[in-house]
Amino acid sequence: MNTKLKCLLLDDELPGLTYLKMLCEQLPELEVVKAFNNPKLFLAEVPNIDFDLCILDIEMPEMNGLQVANLLNGKPVIFTTAYKEYASEAFDINAIDYVSKPIKKERLQQAINKAVQLLLGNTTAKQFMQLNTDKGKAIIYFNQLNYVKIAATDSRDKTVFLADGSTITLKNATFEKLETLLPSESFCRVNKKELISLKIVKLFSFDEITTTIKDADGKFIKVTLSETYRNDFLKKVEI
Repeated sequence: MNTKLKCLLLDDELPGLTYLKMLCEQLPELEVVKAFNNPKLFLAEVPNIDFDLCILDIEMPEMNGLQVANLLNGKPVIFTTAYKEYASEAFDINAIDYVSKPIKKERLQQAINKAVQLLLGNTTAKQFMQLNTDKGKAIIYFNQLNYVKIAATDSRDKTVFLADGSTITLKNATFEKLETLLPSESFCRVNKKELISLKIVKLFSFDEITTTIKDADGKFIKVTLSETYRNDFLKKVEI
């Protein structure tokens, strides 16, 4: 398989399809092979096209995206839709992800990151990120990153706590940007001010996480688990 994922798009609404294609073409991991606005034409041409995954709209006339996915012989799919009630059915099909409309580039990137890890494997998936810091460019390896919080001096900056006990100050780095770069299955936003690696979770309750990291007094650092991010965290730590 190529290092880029070959992708087919299907959305019956041309403005939505055009916008989706534009977003996909901005993601370096994707190669858009063809875009369709008719599910029957899509199914007629699929046997003759070399592709790795499909991004399918769900709500379409005559045949919806769930029905289309069931005819793809197990090919990986990412669903897009404005209707949240389809989410459980989408995951019953073992979809890679389910992206709500209106689609944001950052959210689509998260879905594609999942696809890359699933289809290309960890050997080809990037193991680090490069970001601006207060001391210049830094390469941060995912397995060395423990914890990220808003910097005390400037809320636009972020303080990164590394496994060796050192810290790095990221300049003008948003949590949304970090979430697109980090492997989603290993990292989780826990509140508006903090993001953690799941490997540092020692204990957790309904609204609090105790980490394996100790502060200057030797006490384990605790972070708040807010309602906004609770469900995502619980899904990721389920066994």
